[in-house]
Amino acid sequence: MKPCQKTLLIMVMISFSALTYRCSDNVNIWMVGDSTMADKKPDAAPETGWGMIMQEFCNEKATVRNHSLNGRSSKSFITEGHWARILDSLEKGDYVIIQFGHNDEKPDTARHTDPFTTYKQTLRKYIDDTRSKEGVPVICSSIVRRHFDNAGNLRDTHGEYITAAREIAEETNTAFIDMEALTRKMVIEAGQEKSKEFFLFCAPGEFENRPEGARDSTHLSAYGARKVVGLFAERVKELNLTLAGLLR
Repeated sequence: MKPCQKTLLIMVMISFSALTYRCSDNVNIWMVGDSTMADKKPDAAPETGWGMIMQEFCNEKATVRNHSLNGRSSKSFITEGHWARILDSLEKGDYVIIQFGHNDEKPDTARHTDPFTTYKQTLRKYIDDTRSKEGVPVICSSIVRRHFDNAGNLRDTHGEYITAAREIAEETNTAFIDMEALTRKMVIEAGQEKSKEFFLFCAPGEFENRPEGARDSTHLSAYGARKVVGLFAERVKELNLTLAGLLR
């Protein structure tokens, strides 16, 4: 290779490195969780995970990377290798929003965790792993299920998992957003009938992919997902977390 060609190659490599460095100034917000947060395919409409809406609430400094998946628990997300792939890409200063619990409650051995032992231990792993890459973890409790009893009272379906999530956040000095409490208040204030707007309710034939309609009090509508992200963003700002600097 001629000297002039070597010089040109070096200049190109330097320029590429500078470009890569500048791109890294954009902070990643990784989202790991279950179906209430996950991206949905068009044929799942109108179901919407709140992670799908998160980018709308962020400024130009942040890129949301929603890796949440349907049906996963804190345990199965790790054992299936999803967390390892995220951790491999995690950069210094990135944020990781962690929300599990809906499927940790399931009885099957692939997903089940016990609130005060294996669930807390698994959340601690997410926290420790994130910090090992100089990232910033944020623990969220699960959003509420719209399950009313016969007296019209909103039931507690998550129980000790909410307490356990709060405890591990406190024990590790990690930011905690109690999404269960925030969404519980939202649903109660809306009332038993109007709160259906937040969840996956549609009439038969309203959506081509749902000829029989839907009555699902766990998963969110697009409207509900947007309301949930709004509650999350508002609480981040109230707590004056550094993450607030990436929100609109």
